[in-house]
Amino acid sequence: MILSLRSPRLLPFTIATIGALLAMKTLDVARYIAAGHPPAGAAVLTAARAATADPSPSAKATPRASSPQPATAAAVQPAATAAAPSPALPSPDRGSAPPITEGERALLLELRQRSQQLDARAAALSMRESILAAAEQKLEAQAQALTALRKQLQDLEAARTQREEAGWQGLVKVYEDMKPRDAATIFNDLDMPVLLSLVDRMKELKAAPILAAMNPDKARDVTADLAKLRTRREPAGTAAPGGG
Repeated sequence: MILSLRSPRLLPFTIATIGALLAMKTLDVARYIAAGHPPAGAAVLTAARAATADPSPSAKATPRASSPQPATAAAVQPAATAAAPSPALPSPDRGSAPPITEGERALLLELRQRSQQLDARAAALSMRESILAAAEQKLEAQAQALTALRKQLQDLEAARTQREEAGWQGLVKVYEDMKPRDAATIFNDLDMPVLLSLVDRMKELKAAPILAAMNPDKARDVTADLAKLRTRREPAGTAAPGGG
């Protein structure tokens, strides 16, 4: 009689204890799965599912919360996928270029030959420009040398002309200081070019008495040639040295 009364009192307590344990285990498994780890209490959950045959609300909620196998497979599969090395992708720079055709190869060879021809022509033009520049410098140096030589010759000619004129002026001074008759006697025997140079440089006041004392034919020839000489010299703008 006493044993029959104690058994019904222990059964509800046992069910409530198992339900509490299942709830705690389910909460641990849920936290463990949420942390990314596979469930370690699968055996405990299986035993709890077999023991809870009572259709109480706490027993019915346990199988729903204790179905970690799909979640475990889903958690294990991403981990395995992340752990597996990804296949190496082919580099776009290695082996991606298509092969060169015969037409492209011929075009490249033609372009290379054309480039070489242009380089050779550019080198020839550069050499020609260098030669022309050297020739131009040489011609310029020669032109400068010729200019300097011309200046030197002009200076020499001017000095010679000056010396010659100084010599003629000395002779003119001698004959101008002589008596007209004595000078006329000498002038009658002089050659015409020398006589013209002397008379042309003499002053008219000094030359007139000499010409009057000379031989008339000689004096006439001197006068005619002197007129021609001064006529040819007038267009050049040069006045007679002894004029006045």
